[in-house]
Amino acid sequence: MTFFFLTCLLAVLPVVSMKSPIFGPQEVSRVEGSSVSIKCFYPATSVNRHSRKYWCKQGARGRCTTLISDSYFSKDYEGRANITNFPERNMFVVDIGHLTQDDTGHYKCGVGIINQGLYFDVNLEVIQGPGLQNGIQVYTADLGRTVTINCPFTSENAMQRKSVCKKTGETCVLVTDSTGYVSPDYSNRAHITIQDTSQLSFSFIINPVKLSDAGKYVCQAGDDSRGDKSNVDLKVLKPEPELLYGDLRGSATFDCAVDPEMARLPKFLCRVNKDKVCDVVINTLGTRAQAFDGRVLITLKNQGFFSVHITGLRKEDAGSYLCGAHSDGEPQEGSPMQAWQLFVNEETTVPRIVSVMKGVVGGSVAMLCPYHPKDKSSQKYWCRWNEQNNSCPQLVSNEGLITEQSKPYEGRLVLHEEPGNGTYTVILNQLTTKDAGFYWCQPSGDTRWWFTVELKIVEGEPNLKAPEKAIAWLGDTLKVPCHSPCKFFSYEKYWCKWSNKGCKVLPSQNEASRQASVNCDPNNQLTSLILNPVTKEDAGWYWCGVKDGPQFGDTVAVYVEVKEKAKASQDVSQVNAAAPGKEVIEPPVKVIEPPVKVMEPPVRVIEPRVKVIENQVIKDPSLFAEDKPVKDIGSPEDRSKASADSGSSAGQGGSSTVLVSTLVPLALVLAVGAMAVAVVRARHRRNVDRVSIGSYRTDFSMTDLENSRDFGTNDNMGASTITITQETSLGGEDEFTAATKDTVETQEPKKTKRSSKEEADMAHTAFLLQANNMTTNVQDSPSKA
Repeated sequence: MTFFFLTCLLAVLPVVSMKSPIFGPQEVSRVEGSSVSIKCFYPATSVNRHSRKYWCKQGARGRCTTLISDSYFSKDYEGRANITNFPERNMFVVDIGHLTQDDTGHYKCGVGIINQGLYFDVNLEVIQGPGLQNGIQVYTADLGRTVTINCPFTSENAMQRKSVCKKTGETCVLVTDSTGYVSPDYSNRAHITIQDTSQLSFSFIINPVKLSDAGKYVCQAGDDSRGDKSNVDLKVLKPEPELLYGDLRGSATFDCAVDPEMARLPKFLCRVNKDKVCDVVINTLGTRAQAFDGRVLITLKNQGFFSVHITGLRKEDAGSYLCGAHSDGEPQEGSPMQAWQLFVNEETTVPRIVSVMKGVVGGSVAMLCPYHPKDKSSQKYWCRWNEQNNSCPQLVSNEGLITEQSKPYEGRLVLHEEPGNGTYTVILNQLTTKDAGFYWCQPSGDTRWWFTVELKIVEGEPNLKAPEKAIAWLGDTLKVPCHSPCKFFSYEKYWCKWSNKGCKVLPSQNEASRQASVNCDPNNQLTSLILNPVTKEDAGWYWCGVKDGPQFGDTVAVYVEVKEKAKASQDVSQVNAAAPGKEVIEPPVKVIEPPVKVMEPPVRVIEPRVKVIENQVIKDPSLFAEDKPVKDIGSPEDRSKASADSGSSAGQGGSSTVLVSTLVPLALVLAVGAMAVAVVRARHRRNVDRVSIGSYRTDFSMTDLENSRDFGTNDNMGASTITITQETSLGGEDEFTAATKDTVETQEPKKTKRSSKEEADMAHTAFLLQANNMTTNVQDSPSKA
């Protein structure tokens, strides 16, 4: 079992090892006496360019005898053969002249030494040339072309019937005759022409020639017994295929030409399958093979010339192709066609690229396009493949947008020649579902380096987030934030200003503080665009993007609109972080100061009362009520709140006149009170509690107002009213205390109390009389005060 497995393995290995990157024509047909040029392609390596090139003929036992090489010529080829190397095109050409039928055979064109494996098999056939040979007239005709066969006759049969038949075995099948009959196989293709009766020959014409037309024919004038007959041998030459060498993942171009009379017919390119049927790859009627969707393009030129480009070459693309023109847009037998042989080199130097890019709505993609290193200075283009009309209009180049075709891509598309070293980058952002499709990279140098990238729009959210639009005010500062996810933490962040010529990267903040700059905070992945100050030239598209070394990554676009600000506006216009897809605008803030309204507090009538218990002054905070006409005093908390509110109102709207009319009477009342207390203490010589000016305010109990009639005067009520109004206008208890903080407090040590109620009543009465007189004087002449 093991032996059988090894045997099978050894049988397979030679087949695999025979896979050679050398490419040339498989079959070549030439007429005797003519010449032939055989092209042999080899991989583009330095070793192959400088290695030995040879042409050898295989013998019966498989041995290949060298006939010609770089430095050797055999005797049979001396003077009629040559071998030329074209290293810049990665091929060499074997030229052989004065061909004879002895040159028919199997050959190899190769690189290096014989049987090394770097060779290609070629079958050369040399056929007999036109002319009379052994009583048979030989004609040769190219496939799809026209052939005219001359048939002589004698004068005796000049008026007789003329005919042509084709030999098939022992019989001769009639093709056409002078009566107008034409065989169905030759319908609309064959006919007989007689110039005039003076000439002793007629012409048999076939147009176009098919491969099946090859064979022997018999021309006849007259009947079978006495007629004139001549034998003809027609040889149909297959078109020698043009060789096309392509690299895996690269591209190939078929340059086709048709006859001028067929220049207006639909053009096509077809591929010959295993059944020898040519399947249409593409035509100008809109037909396109599914296997070539998005990577084939047909381009019409002048005078019947057209080109077919195939990108993204695959191994299965290798094979035989035909191109031509026909009213059906498909190949027809007998119609003139041009043959091609495509070889796909798997030992390619073409780099791998991402052939399918995926993007999300509102996001961006960065496509890498390779080019041949020798074409570094050539023009680079990017186009969108259009399946409707088999075209690829160019959208952008390394010089900027193509104006006519790129209006829908303004602010969205740019081509960078970076990262260089054989690749350039195309960035498309603000993606929509309409952007899905195929795009082509088209460097103007080597067309074998054209590439196709398919863009698919999938569900998801953009990686970078920024407002779609920002409004900046002329002369102010604009700040536009750009948020990036954590996966871009190590990436380089940048802002650039887009134009038709590209996207110019803006300097960082430390490079140009008064220009458009970039300020990046790596902690929260926020990159901000700062325009300071904003000018009219700052309007336009700005891109926020990331880079991983020389490789461009995601981008997001923001349109900045510049407006002139109003007279009352803020100095800085700043666009804060917002959800993408929404317009963020901060208009100027207009500051309006409300007019000052002076409010005078209402006059309240409160009857102060002093309640003495055990010769001690009771401090009653209920004296200070809120700024409203008082009927029900309420709780101490309510009175304290009302006092604070009224003080605040008076502090905002008071005038100098009100302050003066309030402070002077208040000071007089305080002085009289101090004198009364001093008299009481001196006369009774007793210990009293330390009384401050502040305690004077709290010695009046509002609950004692009901006993005010005991004193029998309304003047006391007036005095009390003025006192409370004045204190309120000062702004409350705190303001009153602050205004009298310099008042000297008196304190005496406590002594033995005397129980004399009469003396206390007399002192209290004197105090009230003095206070009443002082207050009445103030009311009589407030302006003087």
